[in-house]
Amino acid sequence: MMAARERGLKMRWTRIVSSALLVACLAWAPARAADYRVEYHVAFEPERGVARVRIDYRPGEGRVSEFDFNVGTSRYRNASGDGELEVAQGRMVWNPPADGGSLSYEYRVDRRRRGAGYDARMTPDWVLMRGDHLVPAAVVTSSRGAASDASLHFELPEGWSAVETGWPPRGEAATFTIDNPERRFDRPTGWMIAGDLGIRREQHRDVEVVVAAPRGDGMRRNEILGMTNLVLPEMRDAFGIMPEKLLIVGAGDPMWRGGLSGPNSLYMHSDRPLISENATSTLVHELVHMVTRVQGNQEQWIAEGTAEYYSLELMRRVGLISESRFERALEWMRNRGEGVRTLRDVRAHGPKTARAVILFHELAGEIQEASDGERSLDDVMRRLIEVRVPSLHDLREAAEAVIGRPSTTLDSPLLD
Repeated sequence: MMAARERGLKMRWTRIVSSALLVACLAWAPARAADYRVEYHVAFEPERGVARVRIDYRPGEGRVSEFDFNVGTSRYRNASGDGELEVAQGRMVWNPPADGGSLSYEYRVDRRRRGAGYDARMTPDWVLMRGDHLVPAAVVTSSRGAASDASLHFELPEGWSAVETGWPPRGEAATFTIDNPERRFDRPTGWMIAGDLGIRREQHRDVEVVVAAPRGDGMRRNEILGMTNLVLPEMRDAFGIMPEKLLIVGAGDPMWRGGLSGPNSLYMHSDRPLISENATSTLVHELVHMVTRVQGNQEQWIAEGTAEYYSLELMRRVGLISESRFERALEWMRNRGEGVRTLRDVRAHGPKTARAVILFHELAGEIQEASDGERSLDDVMRRLIEVRVPSLHDLREAAEAVIGRPSTTLDSPLLD
C-alpha cells in the first residue's frame, strides 16, 4: 500500500514539474511565431487636401504574398508599388517582391457624412480623420501563422505642432505602435488628429486620456478631462477592462454635429453638451462603446441600448446626475420608445434605442432581485464583451448564466 502511495506521489510530482517546465517554456517563447514588418508613412498636403500614404513591407520569419485592400471609393488614387499592383472593381491588390517593397497612394481626406457635416476634414492648419479610411481594410495572404509588427509614422507640414492617435507612441517623434491582438494584420484604425493643436492629457492609473482639438477651437478639454476623472474608475469596475490609451478628438462647424467612437478613440463635435437636457451624455455613451467594443450586427439595439443605458447609469453611480434625474431620464426614454413594437432590426434609431434602454433597466432590476443584490447587469456586460458582436441568443445565455435561470425580461414580445 505504501509503495503504491509513493508511486502515486512520484507520478503527481512528475506531472507538477512537467507542467511548471511547460509554463516556463511558454513564458519565454515569443508572442508570435512568425512576424513580418509593416511601416505606415503618412505625409499631409493641406494645399491639395490629400494624405500621401506609403506602406513599407519587409519579410521576417513570416512572409506576405498578397495584400488585397478594399478601396471602394474614388478617394484613393495614384497608386504605385514594387512588384505587381492591380487596382480594379474597388480592390487594390498588391503582390510585393519576395524580399519586400513599398506601396504608395494618395487619399483625399475631406468627406461629408450624409450631407450633414464633415466626418473627415483637412484645413491649412489641421486634419481630423479616421485611420480606418486612411488605410482601408485588407485581406492578407501570408505564410502560416505570420503576423505583422507594425508602426505608423507621420511627416507634418511646417507649422503643424503635433499629431495624436489612439495608439501608444513608439519612441521617435510622431511615431506610434500599431498592435491589435485580435488580428494578425495590424493597421492604424481609430480617430487621429494632427496640426496646430490644443491638447490636454491625464493619467488614470495605467490609462492615458488625451483630449485634442484645433488650437482656438471651443472644445471644453478640461471639462472633458474632469468628467472622465469621475467616470473611468466606475467604468473599469463595471466592465473589468480599459485600454492603454483613450483619445478624444473634436472640432466645431463644419464638422458633423454628433459623436462617434473608434478603437481607443472617439470624436465629438465641440458644441455637443457633456450632459444633455434629457440627462444622457454623448461623451459617456461613446466611451462605453470605445471601452467595451460591443458591436451590433443584426442586433444593433444591443450595442446602442447598453451604451445609452450606461451613459445614464454610470453618471448616476458617480453623482453626475441625481437619483430623481435618473428616474426622469428613464421616463423620457419610456415615452420616446412607447410606439416601438420590435427591437429586432439591423438599425437602432432613436425610439428603438430608447425602448432598449428600458429593457436593459428592467433586466438590471431582474438580476438584482434574483441575486439578492449580489449580481448586476455589469456581469452580463462582461460576458457580452467577450463575445464582441452579441446576438439575442448570446444575450439570453449571458443573462441566464448570471440569474441562474432564463430571464423573463428577455422573453418579451419586443424580441420575437
